[in-house]
Amino acid sequence: MKPIPEGTKDEMVIETTPDMGVKHLPLPMYSTPTMVGHIEGLCLKMMIPFLAPGESSVGYKVEVKHSAPTPIGMKVTIKAVARKCDERKAVFEVEAYNETGAKIGEGKHERRAIDMTRFGKPS
Repeated sequence: MKPIPEGTKDEMVIETTPDMGVKHLPLPMYSTPTMVGHIEGLCLKMMIPFLAPGESSVGYKVEVKHSAPTPIGMKVTIKAVARKCDERKAVFEVEAYNETGAKIGEGKHERRAIDMTRFGKPS
């Protein structure tokens, strides 16, 4: 993997749907596992142009605080900035906002580049 230049940014906007919601609350809200999945998806997308042929990426570490609710049906914007990237790993600062502009989450996500010819083979 080529290092991702520090400060590289990207974002994506998601319209939340019922399958993204917490089911045990009276009003369905955007769930933490879904937010983490969206963060991982954005960071993977950011890494793809820097991966060598035969490489992919896996999530290695997630440190995210989900700090505010978002009703299902509202849009969510996930933002990521590359930090501390080298030939094996990429660390991203991440934030999530709902369509009212409220920050609903923030933290860090680390991904590692993997050799697909070796991935999944017993040690």
